[in-house]
This record gives sequence, structure tokens and C-alpha cells, in this order.
Amino acid sequence: MNIDRDEMREAVRARYASAATQFVETAQISDNGCCGDEGCGTGVVQFDEAGFGRNLYSDAEREAIPADAVAASLGCGNPLAVADLNPGEIVLDLGSGAGLDVLLSARRVGPTGKAYGLDMTDEMLALAEGNVREAGAENIEFLKGVIESIPLPEASVDVVISNCVINLSSDKSAVFAETFRVLRPGGRLGVTDVVAEDQLTPEDRAARGTQVGCIAGALTFTEYRTGLAVAGFTDIQVTPTHEVADGMHSAIIKATKPR
Repeated sequence: MNIDRDEMREAVRARYASAATQFVETAQISDNGCCGDEGCGTGVVQFDEAGFGRNLYSDAEREAIPADAVAASLGCGNPLAVADLNPGEIVLDLGSGAGLDVLLSARRVGPTGKAYGLDMTDEMLALAEGNVREAGAENIEFLKGVIESIPLPEASVDVVISNCVINLSSDKSAVFAETFRVLRPGGRLGVTDVVAEDQLTPEDRAARGTQVGCIAGALTFTEYRTGLAVAGFTDIQVTPTHEVADGMHSAIIKATKPR
């Protein structure tokens, strides 16, 4: 698909900035979140509310952190359900939004570990910082930047997570390469994302929804595995969890950087 990467990035930034502003003004975001086309604008596909947002977290997880972080969840899954975080580890959340997964990660890695959140949207970063202050968490740091150029040194984190964000990028090979770069040898990738069935063409995906709605930009299962392998990852698993549109699935993606 012919996509101007700068224009696509700005469209994504504007949509999520609008979502953060909407939340601050109304203290409510649709259960579908921005990954459902109804959540932050008009789109093509109607989504099941159970497929996106805060409903994908357990009651215990939702009760453990500030209510605003939970209410503003815009993802398509729960990466913490598959990321095996251990005390003392360093974890990075790509596209951290209001900070839900960062807050939960910080609790898991404990005071000897650290959780980074990376986001390009000032409005989301401000919302996340407020949630961290309310939680009183001291092992969290938010970074402003893009997931195609992560502002962290090489081999500096143990685990990279992300919740329905990689599909929004128009340069996914750069995201995979940067993720591989910042992971330490033996580091793990554990993300959720929207993935398309292999028979769906780019035109098919575009017909099902917008890229800023997490649909048109989704890779197929084969494309996702291939992209991670080219970046250097091994032990790659792409496992669908639930359908979010015809032929489009929320999926768990796991991979390892070789030692």
C-alpha cells in the first residue's frame, strides 16, 4: 500500500491525542477504545466491545491500579498475560498510552526493576504521568518518542511488551529491528497485536477498517513471523486469541533474542 509514513504517523498521533483529550474532558472512553473504529472516530467495521479495551484485564489487575489508567485502556489484548516478568527486570512498553501496562509491569518487576513507557503523544504522556503520581510508583519512567526509533541504548531491557500498537506503524521492519536492538541477549518480546489471516490482501484489510483503527495496517500471520525472523528473533509464536473483525484477530506474539 502507498502510505506516506509521516502523514500516517501524524494521523495516529492526532487520533490518540484526541482520545486522551476526550478522556480528560469526559472521564470516559468507549469500551472499544481507539483500536475499534467507533472508539475515536468513524470507520468501516463494527467491533465487539469484549474485543478491545479494559474488559481484557482481570478484576484483580483492574483493582490494583488507578481507575483512570484502566478506563483509558485502548488495547486489543493483555500483554501482561503472556509476558513472564520477574523481579528486578527492565521492561519497555511500546506505545504506552495512559500507562495501564506500565503500571502493572512495574508492580511485577518490583522496586529492584524498572518499567519504561514509550509514547509519541504529549496528551497520553501527561495522562500516564498523572496515573503514576496517583499510584505512587517510583520505578517507572516515560519516554517521548516513536517505536521505529526507540530512545534507549542497545541491550538495555529484558522484556518488550506492547498492546495493539505495532500494527499502527507504517514501518514495522524498523520496529522489529529497534526492538531487537534494545533487548539484551536472551531478552523476550511479548506483545498483543491485530493480525490478519494469510489470505487477506492489503485491499481486503483496508476494506475492513482504517489503519488508525488498527485494521488496515495489520500484518498477516506469515508476514509477522517473517518480519521478526528477519530482525533476528527466534522461538517465534503468533497465536490468535479472538476475532476482532472478519479474518482479523487479536493475537499473542512471543519471540526471543538469542543469547
